[in-house]
This record gives sequence, C-alpha cells and structure tokens, in this order.
Amino acid sequence: MADHHGDHHADGHRRQQQLQGEAADQAAAEIIKEQDRLLPIANVGRIMKQILPPNAKISKEAKETMQECVSEFISFVTGEASDKCHKEKRKTVNGDDVCWAFGALGFDDYVDPMRRYLNKYRELEGDRAAAAATSRSGAGAAAGPDHPSSSSSAAAATAGHFMFNAMDRSTDSSRQF
Repeated sequence: MADHHGDHHADGHRRQQQLQGEAADQAAAEIIKEQDRLLPIANVGRIMKQILPPNAKISKEAKETMQECVSEFISFVTGEASDKCHKEKRKTVNGDDVCWAFGALGFDDYVDPMRRYLNKYRELEGDRAAAAATSRSGAGAAAGPDHPSSSSSAAAATAGHFMFNAMDRSTDSSRQF
C-alpha cells in the first residue's frame, strides 16, 4: 500500500512539473509573440536618426515609444487591408490594398505618396527581374532599349536608398528640430 501511495505522489509531482513546463512554454511563446509584434528597435532608431541633425541623441525610451507606435500603426493599416482581402476572398495583401487602407482609415495625405512609392518600387523590381533574366541568358552585352543594361541593374540593386525618402517631406524652413 505504501508503494501505491508513492505512485500517486509521483504521478502528482510529474503532472505538476508538466503543468509548470507548459506554463513556461506558454510564457516563452508570449515573449516571442511580443518580439514578433514589434519592428526591430535598431531599425526604428536608424530611421529616427535620418531626420534628425547628426549631433542629435535619441533616448532608449524615445526609441521604444516610437517602436510601439509605428508597430501599432502598421498593424492597424495592415489589418484594414487584410479585412478587405478577406471580404474579396483573397489570401494575399498587396501594395494596392495597403494604399486603399490608408484612404479608408482617413489617412488621405498618405495615399498619393504611398502610390508613388509603390509605383517606383514596382518599376525597380521590374528592372531587377529583367536584369536577372538578361544575365541568366548571357545577353548582357547585347541589351537593347527594351532590355536594361548592367548599369541599370546596378541602380536597381541600390534601390533601397530611396526607401525612406520616397515620401515628400515639407520643405517649410520654419520646421526646426
């Protein structure tokens, strides 16, 4: 009978350990979800620095606050675009859906700059694809007017430089930092 009681105790202890392990796994999953929900803070800080004077400093708290805000904003707009796709029985959210979502949510000032950015992005992606096809076929030297030369592929390869400067900024000289 002592053995039987010991078995129940051991089973209870194993079950408690299992529950603790599951709770720890769930807590770890929530931590991962929190990290996945936010943009990387280094990227946020780098973007913030682009608009500030070179000698400006940004506190960790300011970066974290901006990280939360931009991540929430992106989720908000993407959620609206996703709802549109769901209603239209589509599985893929595209750039046009995001532009539509800006307007639907009242961010009308963002629609035209985002459309310009999207068109420029698509143009550069098309140039990249054409350059890759040309290099695969070995016809790079014989590129005609319809086929980008290797110099345009170099320009396309550096397309990321316009990424954050694509949106028009106010040139109002009274704006100070």
